[in-house]
Amino acid sequence: MQTLRELFQVIEYSLPNIRLMDVLDILVVTFVIYKLIGAIRGTSAWRVVKGIVLLLVATAVTTVLQLNTVNFLLSRVLELGFVALVIVFQPELRRALERVGSRRFGGLFSIQTERSEMETAIEQTVNACEILSQEKTGALIVFERTTQLGDYFKTGTLLDAQLSAQLLRSVFFPKTALHDGAVIVRQGRVAAAGCVLPLTENTHLSSDLGTRHRAGIGMSEVSDAVVVIVSEETGAISVAIGGMLKRHLAPRMLEQLLRNELLSDEAAQDDTWTSKLRRFFSAGGNRNAET
Repeated sequence: MQTLRELFQVIEYSLPNIRLMDVLDILVVTFVIYKLIGAIRGTSAWRVVKGIVLLLVATAVTTVLQLNTVNFLLSRVLELGFVALVIVFQPELRRALERVGSRRFGGLFSIQTERSEMETAIEQTVNACEILSQEKTGALIVFERTTQLGDYFKTGTLLDAQLSAQLLRSVFFPKTALHDGAVIVRQGRVAAAGCVLPLTENTHLSSDLGTRHRAGIGMSEVSDAVVVIVSEETGAISVAIGGMLKRHLAPRMLEQLLRNELLSDEAAQDDTWTSKLRRFFSAGGNRNAET
């Protein structure tokens, strides 16, 4: 109780001294942490972060309980662990810094770059599916949304490549090593190929639907992903969303459906507090440019 009373006294003393810049400082730090969590969530680094959080909690508990020896060991592990993380995740850190350096300052606080990448991905996917449909080449393309699909990456080959019609046609070309699996697209880029998807357990599907369609429906049942399927037998283009299959889509209808499902989510995010913060910084940058 004494500790809580002292904490409230500190808060009561500090509140009148909080400045506008202090609030802005907290918002910027919160935004950076939010973006970092979004970038590593669903990756192997996310499991490492959870391990670090557990170590921090354990260290705090040993401090409160005055377990000095255990606390000393945990503190040394954390000190060495941060150095080890820099070494282990050096490639990921380098790629992240390259992405930051390749964008303008305003791009760090806007969703325009991500939206542009997704628009390009949709256009290239439609072009590829149109050709694959004419050639009757089977294809299975999964667009990740809010449900993280990191576990399915492990069943295929990691690529992290820019999505293009040529790349999709090469991946699904018959007799290639990856043509039987699915391509998973994350934030407009090909994250992995040759991935194995869960089959649907729906027993009321049409008998003319093969394994590729059943895998696409199965993925849409366990996640909110948008799955594009090209039939190897008929060349028909289909899309699975929420366990429902929309069949025999023309390229123009496919493009419109993908834009509605994939771009509307990003537009909705523009109403969140993070986007408002990004607009605040962008507006500030524009005013400085005008002066």
